[in-house]
Amino acid sequence: MQNKWLVASDIDGTLNSKARRLPKRNGEAIDKFIEEGGYFTLASGRPINSLERAWKTVQTSCPAVALNGGLIYDFHEHKVIKKMPIPKAGQEFVKKIANEFKGIYSVDVGIFGAETAYIVKHGLFAFCQVFFDKVPHKMTSFDSIPDDDWCKVIFWGFPPAIKRLKEEAAKHPEVGNFMSSSIVTFEMLAPGVHKGTGVMALASMLGVDEKHTAAIGDYFNDWDMLKTVAFPACAGQAPKEIHEICKLVACHCNNGCVADLLEHLMSGKAEEK
Repeated sequence: MQNKWLVASDIDGTLNSKARRLPKRNGEAIDKFIEEGGYFTLASGRPINSLERAWKTVQTSCPAVALNGGLIYDFHEHKVIKKMPIPKAGQEFVKKIANEFKGIYSVDVGIFGAETAYIVKHGLFAFCQVFFDKVPHKMTSFDSIPDDDWCKVIFWGFPPAIKRLKEEAAKHPEVGNFMSSSIVTFEMLAPGVHKGTGVMALASMLGVDEKHTAAIGDYFNDWDMLKTVAFPACAGQAPKEIHEICKLVACHCNNGCVADLLEHLMSGKAEEK
């Protein structure tokens, strides 16, 4: 491989199969790519403890992007490399929503930091996520959360509440970067922060030229990352709109789509004009 590439991969539906298993082909390609001098990492919305479980299956060669770009974490050194916290204006917006959304429009609210999730307004949705994802958490108040640990906010609620929340967020685009992750969840990051900004910040730290950044994903929560890197790729089962912004459409995730991308880069074909 002529140039050092930084490759970031989404996890579910990309690195892993639909059954959440790592295809053997992906593991072998990652090992070879790293041996040839490439940087491979993970970029996910997951918090650190959940992301670490995926990281242990591939042992990436550099820090990972967690919380959809809100955090860069080095699993080798077990330390935070960079945080992109939500500023005061965004924090005040979250407090306003927690206070004003009631009844059928009530939403659970969780602030995700480096080591824990602060659940400030809890209900069934928040409980289910932290329980099933085994997320370290504490039930607490807004006042107890350090300003620099507001890395990502998740709002949980019934579809009518989420719909109304989206409408409110659209009126205040300056306070954060908002994204829908399911019909019952709505997420918020600092303004301008997403997986792509995390990947580019990591590239700068590693001294990798922007022209040699690549990423692979499978859905709209990967959109910003794919639009940011120089060489975007996607799993074959990704929606048509994702295909259209990618330079490489790989195979289905069950068949090792990450290997398709890494083999393409190692072959030198991505350098060809």
